[in-house]
Amino acid sequence: MGERIGIDGPDGATVEAYLTAGPQGGPGVLLCMDAIGLRPRLEEMADEIASWGHTVLVPNLFHRFGPADELAPEGDLTAPGAREAFFGGAMQRVRGYTPDQAVADTRAGVAALRAHGLTGPIGVHGYCMGAAVAVRAAGDQPDDVAACGGFHGGGLVTDADDSPHRTLASARAAFAFGHADQDSSMPPEAVAELGRTLEDLGLDAVNEVYAGAAHGYTMADTSVYDADATARHFRTLRDLYAPLRG
Repeated sequence: MGERIGIDGPDGATVEAYLTAGPQGGPGVLLCMDAIGLRPRLEEMADEIASWGHTVLVPNLFHRFGPADELAPEGDLTAPGAREAFFGGAMQRVRGYTPDQAVADTRAGVAALRAHGLTGPIGVHGYCMGAAVAVRAAGDQPDDVAACGGFHGGGLVTDADDSPHRTLASARAAFAFGHADQDSSMPPEAVAELGRTLEDLGLDAVNEVYAGAAHGYTMADTSVYDADATARHFRTLRDLYAPLRG
């Protein structure tokens, strides 16, 4: 349905991104990638969301490290041990991706959607590391982001002053989170703290743990894919974005 394009990124960079839209276009959605990166699986997911009546943009958030195809896995991540081996290198990129870079990239992504003529409220959601990127976008751009989702997100609540959950104070979006079960990057106490923060701020939110679903459950090109949890996340996401479509 879509195509790879270049968008204007931070500091004059041209950022590779996947852009897809339903037959009638529709409200904009910024999809923030997981740590595996921009690849066919994320394009498939973006196409599904576009079919609901959206225009969806998926930027290569790791553009500072190289082109998406050069960073993509070379092997089959459904094979035993392959996903874990890939993350041995990918986590270096995750640790090198700063909150300031995330904010700059989502500003560029929203601007790119605006450049395609989308003037209404925008939805932003992400997977894995992208969930934190999406949350930061909601706090940084409250006039644009009306809906925000995070699925099998990691590090949404930390002790750092710039923890993603602390940025929610300036957000006005509706939120939906579908956490992986027994996820060391988002343990039960962090899920509970996120829920308390959303409630204390009076934000409309769904904050759920998907029982039995591992971190990365939506990614059909990996060994941790969970079809039922993925279908549930699509239902939740579709409900979250329904008000954008009117």
